[in-house]
Amino acid sequence: MEVGSAVNAVRSRRVLIGDKVQPAVVVIKDGKIHQILSDNMPTHLVVMPGIVDCHVHVNEPGRVSWEGFWTATRAAAAGGVTTIVDMPLNSIPPTNTLVHFQEKLREATGKCFVDTAFWGGVIPGNQLELRPMIHAGVAGFKCFLIHSGVEEFPHVTDCDLHAAMKQLQGTGSVLLFHAELDVQQTTEESGDSSHYSTFLQSRPDCMEIEAVRIVTDLCLQYRVRCHIVHLSSAKPLKLIKEARRAGAPLTVETTHHYLCLCAENIPAGATQFKCCPPIRGSHNQEQLWSALKAGQIDMVVSDHSPCTPDLKRLDSGDFTQAWGGISSLQFGLPLFWSSASKRGFQLADVVRLLSHNTAKLCSLDNRKGSLSPGYDADLVIWDPEREFEVEAGIHHKNKITPYLGFKLQGVVCATILRGQLVYKEGSFSPEPLGKQLLIPQRKSQTHL
Repeated sequence: MEVGSAVNAVRSRRVLIGDKVQPAVVVIKDGKIHQILSDNMPTHLVVMPGIVDCHVHVNEPGRVSWEGFWTATRAAAAGGVTTIVDMPLNSIPPTNTLVHFQEKLREATGKCFVDTAFWGGVIPGNQLELRPMIHAGVAGFKCFLIHSGVEEFPHVTDCDLHAAMKQLQGTGSVLLFHAELDVQQTTEESGDSSHYSTFLQSRPDCMEIEAVRIVTDLCLQYRVRCHIVHLSSAKPLKLIKEARRAGAPLTVETTHHYLCLCAENIPAGATQFKCCPPIRGSHNQEQLWSALKAGQIDMVVSDHSPCTPDLKRLDSGDFTQAWGGISSLQFGLPLFWSSASKRGFQLADVVRLLSHNTAKLCSLDNRKGSLSPGYDADLVIWDPEREFEVEAGIHHKNKITPYLGFKLQGVVCATILRGQLVYKEGSFSPEPLGKQLLIPQRKSQTHL
């Protein structure tokens, strides 16, 4: 079957239906899952819902040299990701007004190989833009409690947060927090800037703990859905657990790099490993895995945050000056499975953490993230036993990634978007087939 053509049915003896793996035929009609029939086809490949990556920095318009919709969504398709949700920065302008959101939609038109939704941004003074953006279809909003890394997306103060929360009450929308807070350092920063430990010491766990404390207090006060992005430290999990027990509609994600990489193994000058919050030690990493298994962490995302090679300062190896961001959009599924399968996670956990819960966060769980009749026929077909090495065939724009040379388990063979084959064994559909997903406003305050 040619890439770009319509698919009428997919069959395998390993189809993920709910939390069960069983032989089945997924019958597709008009881009939706029509019905699921029992079957005894001896194919060993796994068929499951396409991945929903709800944390992706595409950077178009304005910084298309870093990444753009064409390259990012091709990388997504090659990784079995059928839906991405674009972050409001680092594009210029950022998605923090209705006019800027409309500009973003125009820029993305005709360039997306997978379906794309959009987060808006909360910055100082833009609270009256939030409801118009909700009505226009943003999935929710993101804010920073610390410098964002770009001047055009300033971080918020307590005053800004209370103003935003008042606007979001009753809308069913969600506010995402980059949860790091500047805290008074007891010791002055010192050390060789090419040593990873120097950078790690500059962003201690207490920055996340204090930020999460602010988020939990706001969430309980306003009962607005709140979400903590890219949790790197396991230490704030106690605060999150207590807030949830008290009724806070609070969710939390971690990323592939915090689960797969650890500080002890980062070489001097290897700035491709820099991100914020930082990659922490191996003991912390195992605590994140335990929290994931216990349901304390709701989902795993890429936080794909690329830049041009010069901004990574690979020539000087200066961790303090390098851009903080890791590119992994294409490799999330094998990165997760390579580590998770060794820790007792099952295929159903992959769907829950990479597809279903991520779709629920951005109010797409009525059409994405499940193999059920009436849902979009978004499927990834992959081989969980096959291994490969990350080398050639990287499809995001700038090829710098800390995973180069990694041997991973789990090869994406084909990706189907609303019943159309958009990727198969290195080939893409001739034209972008992705749609822009505008999210209808939800009145309910349900959470994961």
